[in-house]
Amino acid sequence: MTRFNTLPQRAGLGLKPEHYGDILSGNPNIGFFEVHAENYMGEGGPPHRYLSAIAERYPLSLHGVGLSIGGSRELDKTHLGRLKKLIERYRPASFSEHLAWSTHESGYFNDLLPLPYTDETRDRICAHIDQVQEALGTRMLLENPSTYLLFEESTIDEIDFLRTISERTGCGLLLDVNNVMVSAINHRLDPYDYIRRFPVERVGEIHLAGYDETADEAGERLAIDAHASTVHDDVFALYEFALGRTGPIPTLVEWDNDVPDFPTLSAEAERVDDALARLPDIGRRVA
Repeated sequence: MTRFNTLPQRAGLGLKPEHYGDILSGNPNIGFFEVHAENYMGEGGPPHRYLSAIAERYPLSLHGVGLSIGGSRELDKTHLGRLKKLIERYRPASFSEHLAWSTHESGYFNDLLPLPYTDETRDRICAHIDQVQEALGTRMLLENPSTYLLFEESTIDEIDFLRTISERTGCGLLLDVNNVMVSAINHRLDPYDYIRRFPVERVGEIHLAGYDETADEAGERLAIDAHASTVHDDVFALYEFALGRTGPIPTLVEWDNDVPDFPTLSAEAERVDDALARLPDIGRRVA
């Protein structure tokens, strides 16, 4: 089984069709590009032609959104087969999925839905991850979720839940710092305490993004994992705190909605690269 991450310890960006031309004509100084696996599951055509050209110049991170790792039914073997073909074709430096579910019986929901943290769901997720890693021949990273509600039936802390899954399956973890902030705002928790307790030795990649904010029915703050803006200052400060614990980690800036021009995205990547370059000072400050 291959390593779960060989990405450079730099900033990466999500690959968007709007930016194919900017990337291929300008060769921007970006550490890596992330692609959503489900967007490239067709057999050919322009998406693969562009992706093949970009993969010759940059490392790729393959990010899945449709495996439904936490779903109650068996994994979709056809979907798993398409993933395997993508990995064999492009040899990405990293593959990751979400701690979530999106399928029920014969239905598929276009969303990443939360799970109760129980022994039953933990065992099911471990079995699914074992199946994925065996089928794909690569270790995967499992991403912590952004949540808007808590389940009364949960009996396991989220961090302990993720730690145990990683230890039992050998998978790595993807620490989404924006998700930590969104969940902390929504549940009135301390995001810095979350990072302090997180098993950072198992982290292979970090994600950053922008969140939207509104108010719930009680007038309290409600954060939404929107991926439609620059990384907020509070998220970036939490990221720097996380770097002080993890050391240099490949870091992706996600921007999936209201996608801006490429220079705007590049500026976000430069901000991350600058933080990684200042890591010794950041580490001393966190300590």
